Amino acid sequence: MIRKESSNVSRQKRHLRIRNHLQGTPTRPRLSVFRSNKAIYVQVIDDIHGHTLVSARSQELGLHGNNKEVAQKLGALIAEKALAAGIKQVVFDRSGYLYHGRVKELAEAARKAGLDF
Repeated sequence: MIRKESSNVSRQKRHLRIRNHLQGTPTRPRLSVFRSNKAIYVQVIDDIHGHTLVSARSQELGLHGNNKEVAQKLGALIAEKALAAGIKQVVFDRSGYLYHGRVKELAEAARKAGLDF
């Protein structure tokens, strides 16, 4: 019998492959996205010093659910927080997820709100 690898294990492998090429610096930190079944989490990370500069999660918005509208609002929130912290340019890390659906909506909303990536 052939055992199929779980989709999360496959995602984690893709994430490690992507992370070999991406690194957040103090001048251009990494915008990392994580999706769970209940929420979406976003962090702006300086990998050189190992610090999270700004973070946001969908529960902060007081909205329940994990859909495109929540992702759009979260993208605008993280862009607002990053701009307030003096961060204008980031490197987008999709964490092995397809650039589609919630991840795409979050990225486009962050771009529209003023982040450059």
